[in-house]
Amino acid sequence: MALINYVTQVQFGYGSVELLQGECARLNIQRPLIVTDEGIRKAGLLDRIQAVLSRPAAVFDQTPPNPNEGAVRAAVALYQEHECDGVIALGGGSSLDLAKGVAVCATHPGPLQQFAVIEGGLTKITSATAPVIAIPTTAGTGSEVGRGAILILNDGRKVGVISPYVVPKVAICDPELTLGLPAQLTAATGMDAIAHCMETFMASAFNPPADGIALDGLRRAWAHIETATREPANRDARLNMMSASMQGALAFQKGLGCVHSLSHSLGGLNPSLHHGTLNAILLPAVIRFNAAADTMKQENKLARMAQAMALPAEADVAEAVHDLTARLGLPTRLGELGITAEMFERITTGALADHSHKTNPLDASPEDYRRILEQSM
Repeated sequence: MALINYVTQVQFGYGSVELLQGECARLNIQRPLIVTDEGIRKAGLLDRIQAVLSRPAAVFDQTPPNPNEGAVRAAVALYQEHECDGVIALGGGSSLDLAKGVAVCATHPGPLQQFAVIEGGLTKITSATAPVIAIPTTAGTGSEVGRGAILILNDGRKVGVISPYVVPKVAICDPELTLGLPAQLTAATGMDAIAHCMETFMASAFNPPADGIALDGLRRAWAHIETATREPANRDARLNMMSASMQGALAFQKGLGCVHSLSHSLGGLNPSLHHGTLNAILLPAVIRFNAAADTMKQENKLARMAQAMALPAEADVAEAVHDLTARLGLPTRLGELGITAEMFERITTGALADHSHKTNPLDASPEDYRRILEQSM
C-alpha cells in the first residue's frame, strides 16, 4: 500500500514574499517568531520580511549551520517569552529545519529526542504543533515543503523529526531572495536538490506522482545549476533552481536512501560539513550500488534519469554527476573534507540507524557502506 500526500500551500514566483502578511492573517498568526541566521540579517533580508509584516516580530537569528537541540531550546525560550503563536522560517535548510523543531518543542513537553522518528516520535507529534510559514533563501533542501526536520541531538546523533504536522502550512518561494547567493553556496545547495530528485526517484516505493515530480526537478536543476552558479543574477536560472529544490522535497516523501543515511551520519560526526556537498560526493557511488536493484532494472531508471539530464540513454550517470560536481568547483572526494578510513565504522553505524537507510532500493550492509565510502574517498 502506498501513501501519497501533498498538503503544503505554495506561493511561488518573483514578488511572492509580499504575500506574507496575508498568509499570517489567514493562519491567524498574530505574534510570529522569525527563525533565521545572522547572515540573513546582514544581507538585509530580515529587514525586508519585517517590512512586509503589520508589526515587528520577535527574532531568533542564531541558527547554526547544522541545527541542534541547544538552538531549538534557545529559540523555544524566545517563542514562549514573547507568547508567539506561529513561526516564520527564513533562510536555508538549517533555519527552516530549526523552525520546525521549535514548532514542535514549543507546543509539546519533553526532550527533543522523543520526537525523532527512530525513537518512535512520529506518533508523539500532534496537531498542537505551531503553524510554520517557510520562506527559503537558498535552492537546495526544499525543507519549505518537507514533512521533516534534520536536527542534531545533545548526544551527537543527527536525526529526523518527521510528521505530517511538521509540514509548513505555507511555503513562500520567491526566487528574488536567492539572487545574491554566493557561487559556492549556489552550487552546493543546487547539488543537494539534484541528490533529492535522483535518490527519491531511485527509491523503490510505489509513488508515480513523486517519480514524475522528481524527474522534472532533475531536468530543471541539471539544465540550470551551472548558469545559476556562474551568473548569480540570472532570474530564469534562479527560478528553475528554486522550483527544482521544492520539487525534490515534494518527491522525497517517497523516501531517500544511502546518500542521505551517510550524509546525516557524517553531519552528526562533524557539523561543519555542508550537507549538499556531502550528497554530491556520495551520489555517484550510491548510483552505482543501486544499479543492481530490481526496480532500477525493471523500470529502466538509469536511462530515465539520463534522459532528464539530456544525456544519451547509455551514459554513465554516476560519472556525469561526478563531472558536474567538479565543474562547479565543489570537492569530489571525502578525503578533501578531512574524512579518514578510521572514521568509517562510526559513519556506518550512524547510517544503519538513519531513517533514510530503510528506503534505499537495496538493503545496504555494513560492508556495502564501507565500499561506498571507499569509492567516495
